[in-house]
Amino acid sequence: MTEPFIKNEQLNFIKKQIAIIKDSMNKSLPKTVLVAVIELAHAKVLELFPQASSEQQALLDISKWKTKNEYDQYIEGLTAYVLPFPKLTEQQLKKLFPKQKKLKLPDLTTIDHHKLTYLSWTDGKSNRKFIIYDLEGQLVGMEGKMTATNKKNICSFCNSFGEVAYFSTITKDKKPKNADYYKAIGNLICTDSSECNRNIDNTAYLQEFFQTAEGRRY
Repeated sequence: MTEPFIKNEQLNFIKKQIAIIKDSMNKSLPKTVLVAVIELAHAKVLELFPQASSEQQALLDISKWKTKNEYDQYIEGLTAYVLPFPKLTEQQLKKLFPKQKKLKLPDLTTIDHHKLTYLSWTDGKSNRKFIIYDLEGQLVGMEGKMTATNKKNICSFCNSFGEVAYFSTITKDKKPKNADYYKAIGNLICTDSSECNRNIDNTAYLQEFFQTAEGRRY
């Protein structure tokens, strides 16, 4: 049996490709055009998994389905192969944020780890947001201040339009000759991280943001 191999953001990408196919079916396009749309979507999905085995490629195959119901069943079937976000104990969470002596933790029992690209929660009292992401095989924690914008805009993490706030954090970038030096970075991100995790289909910016916050240069 094939083990889980699909990340949350990859499943989101596949869902968006299926949505394009279903929308094309609604438009009563010529058969040749619809076939081209399906073939393009199939190629884009396979590009996400360059190391996929023959079994995995068969599971990912979009081209063999004919109806909207079959595409819905296809997506439902893929959920069984989604890699869960690592489950963390309260002690592990605290170790990721050592400077927070009174860290307010999320209710871990309510989290669906199969629907996460990153784990995040907000402390309403301090207006601080905590984010955990698997950066190059290592879980890294980042905290920052959330400043409300009271308007909708594009989230820099998931690239979707919705309710956003300005998230700013102090990086670990230091200058040996200046003990007082610090560098802050920030951007607009979804106020609702659950919604963001449902929409994100590419982690390029999220990874770059964490690399910068960690002071990693490439």
